[in-house]
Amino acid sequence: MAGPPPLQGLKVLEFAGLAPGPFAGLLLADAGANVLRIDRHTAGGSAPTSDTLTRHKSSIEVDLKSPNGVSLIKELVKTADVIIDPFRPGVLEKLGLGPEVLCALNPRLVYGRLTGFRRDGKYSSMAGHDINYLAVSGVLSLLGRSGEKPYAPANILADFAGGGAMLFQGILLAIITRHKTGKGQVVEANMVDGSSYLGTFPRQNLKTPLGDHPRGENMLDGGSPYYDTYETKDGKYMAVGALEPQFFAALIKGLGLSKQDWETRHYQRETWPEMKRQFEATFKSKTRSEWETIFDNTDACCTPVLEYPELETDAGREGDQRPAVTLRDTPCLAVGEKGTNPSTPGQGPGISGGSYVGEPLAPGQGGEEALAKWFGWTEGKDFDIRNGGVLLKEKSKL
Repeated sequence: MAGPPPLQGLKVLEFAGLAPGPFAGLLLADAGANVLRIDRHTAGGSAPTSDTLTRHKSSIEVDLKSPNGVSLIKELVKTADVIIDPFRPGVLEKLGLGPEVLCALNPRLVYGRLTGFRRDGKYSSMAGHDINYLAVSGVLSLLGRSGEKPYAPANILADFAGGGAMLFQGILLAIITRHKTGKGQVVEANMVDGSSYLGTFPRQNLKTPLGDHPRGENMLDGGSPYYDTYETKDGKYMAVGALEPQFFAALIKGLGLSKQDWETRHYQRETWPEMKRQFEATFKSKTRSEWETIFDNTDACCTPVLEYPELETDAGREGDQRPAVTLRDTPCLAVGEKGTNPSTPGQGPGISGGSYVGEPLAPGQGGEEALAKWFGWTEGKDFDIRNGGVLLKEKSKL
């Protein structure tokens, strides 16, 4: 029988933001933490948010520019475990909610802060997005085809991998440290350093034969014919990653090119252009499905490039969404529909849409229940709700 999720009972206050901050909160929530999103309340009410990284979360609306709203946050912080600050440097400090204030109220608090640029760097006061953080980290210079401009892979790398996931890691490290010291601490992540850290291996390869050629002309960046994608007869694609000789031999056999001695010329760069032309022509001779029939259950490192619509609708494609890691004894919460073994797909009922459909969390949704569960607060006694916003009763005590 599965035990409780690993972060069950952890209380997280996530100030509303977009993309990387909510993603850090999502990782915590999927692991069982209680995540309460703080939405800004104004006189006209909170505007609907485009944030869909809301699984297992709840929300309250708070006027952060009012003394009452600041007092409410301070009361919540006294028994919270984690804060997620997604704002540019200085925003929460100006509101009187910086780490010096909140960590003094609760010495066990883990105060997580996430910015795009370094807080102590030349770009610290500037606005930016994923592509900008990748650019100044150096990682963007590595991405793209030979002879073409650098290519940013949507906003996956800096926002989510280098930002939200890195903040999540830092929060967990601080929680582990807290078990030893009894004290929380400030955790600062930024998407420049996070992306640069992810680029450790390709950056080091710039000084080795594996990566010392121009962008797009190396073994792993599209330069070699046996680490690339190829269009098939039906306009779909196959992905090839046959780096090692035994895998390359299996690829050549499946392509029907065994009589051309490619196996002995595997690593000879001067043969790559012709090899790529032959691969392109050969892959276009059959449909993706036909190539799958040939390469499935082989060691050719040749697989179909699957698209999300087919993963969502074709059960045979193994497109069911699962937690990022499997904990056999204390599984995370289910992302898609619950399976028979909770340790693999996660425990609990799962989420409607199976993570293919993002469900917005309306400002204030589930907030009253969260306040009751977290602190035993009840409306009228400990707080009031006015025009959707939560107001702390002056004599409220935890």
